[in-house]
Amino acid sequence: MQNETSFNIWTPLFYCALLGIGLLAGYLLNTDAPLLSFGGGSHTSVGSGRVEQLMGYIDARYVDEPDRDKLYEAAINAVLDELDPHSSYIPREEMQALTESMEGNFEGIGIEYLVVEDTITVVSALPQGPSDKAGLLSGDQIIYVEDSLVTGVEDRQIDPASLMRGEGGTDVNIRVRRPGTPDLITFNITREPIPVYSVDAAYTIDETTAYVKINRFSQNTYSEFMEALEEHLEKPDARNLILDLRGNPGGYLQEATKLLSEIFVERGVLLVYTEGRNSTRQPYKSTGRARYNIQEVAILVDGGSASASEIVAGAVQDHDRGIIVGRRTFGKGLVQEQYPLMDSSALRLTVARYYTPSDRSIQRNYEGEEDYRGDLHRRFESGELTGRTSVQVDSSLIYYTDNGYPVFGGGGITPDYFVPLDSSLNDQDFLRLRQQIAPYMFGYVRQHPEVEKYEDVESFVRGYTPDVDAIVADLSELALVDYPDLDVNLPPHLLDELMLHFKSRLGRQLFGTAAFYEIYNREDEIVQEALRLLRNNDPLAAARSEQASAS
Repeated sequence: MQNETSFNIWTPLFYCALLGIGLLAGYLLNTDAPLLSFGGGSHTSVGSGRVEQLMGYIDARYVDEPDRDKLYEAAINAVLDELDPHSSYIPREEMQALTESMEGNFEGIGIEYLVVEDTITVVSALPQGPSDKAGLLSGDQIIYVEDSLVTGVEDRQIDPASLMRGEGGTDVNIRVRRPGTPDLITFNITREPIPVYSVDAAYTIDETTAYVKINRFSQNTYSEFMEALEEHLEKPDARNLILDLRGNPGGYLQEATKLLSEIFVERGVLLVYTEGRNSTRQPYKSTGRARYNIQEVAILVDGGSASASEIVAGAVQDHDRGIIVGRRTFGKGLVQEQYPLMDSSALRLTVARYYTPSDRSIQRNYEGEEDYRGDLHRRFESGELTGRTSVQVDSSLIYYTDNGYPVFGGGGITPDYFVPLDSSLNDQDFLRLRQQIAPYMFGYVRQHPEVEKYEDVESFVRGYTPDVDAIVADLSELALVDYPDLDVNLPPHLLDELMLHFKSRLGRQLFGTAAFYEIYNREDEIVQEALRLLRNNDPLAAARSEQASAS
């Protein structure tokens, strides 16, 4: 009887507990549940269920039907706003483009385009890509995709990329207007995987030096870099390297360290290490398996060089392996990891800081986000970028390279040799004229078919002379439509710069992306200073000595 009584007492409690477990499990399995962490110990009281309770009240009692997804995204972003500027939420819609950029490919028809006069205009069909095989040409204007009229891109808010991309193996029917052809031309193009390259240019800049321009550190950067070296460092006299990381925002740390292992031939050289509150120290060292015996190295940087670019520059500088030329880098020394969320969005969370071999962190202060984002503007206003004032360093964050040269933490990599920014290039009239060059190029090539006679970049540079007055008049006519107050009378040095951009862009139209850099770099001051320094017996000593004298 006593056992039966005990059973009757505990039965309701047992079923209550079972019901509670069921409700909890149901909540945890609900894909609409907010991003929350359930933990033990002292952390359980931090949230105290307030977010769930808040959302419950809104669901049950709010006057209108709430947009739950929008509310959750607002809550997530509000939380992340309290952390560092690089911890972020990536909505599902943005994940695909980000993944394609970093993995180095997407599926589509393989064209580069511009919107000219509100019409999608082919800049080039990627070599051996689907559009190239089908016969699309530079200057073709896409009028129909399937049965949909796609002119009036801006007015009708058309996204050209979404029209061209799609699953590999699927077909897309397009009709184009080709100058000189009265009727629209129809193409049926089968979509294929299209590579997205991180190496913009690679060529032999002089008899001893290879130049490589990298726009980001993606999944394929190291293999692309090695292909570039194979082509340009296997020539008899080639032994030096200019690595252009200007404007490179970073990317995969591992790709940066693999690249550094080609610059540091010894095994076990510390390249960088990461460390955080919940991340133990993780060193990255050279492999000792460099394929090429690279001699002198110059790394080109500016305020757009960040993260993985700064890892490369920091390792080269700290070990006195080469010269850093240009302007102070961005100053991002934080490591992010990406975590998938249930709706295919993602959380990018800062988990550690990285440190250069001399133990310096180059992450700059981010207490005020507006100040953080506006730092490059402040550098210009203060005169740092133009050389009127020197870089402001924190003397308490002084470190030393292997040879005892002082370097500083807390605000990017300061170059061994500083090249000031020409502030006159910010002239508004110059910029308005320059932005007309890309759309103007299509008509120019049609009207001047003689430019296509050149076989390569070298013969083009030697043989082509632009008609400056005619080109400026045409560009001015285009610019005056939007800028009636335009002053078309540029000073001589800006006119020279405008023609350099024009000639470089024309070379790109004729010979591909790399041709732009091959032409423009002949006048680019940072590139030319790097070349001059590399011709010294001891480039690093020359760079630092000249910099000290200038300061």
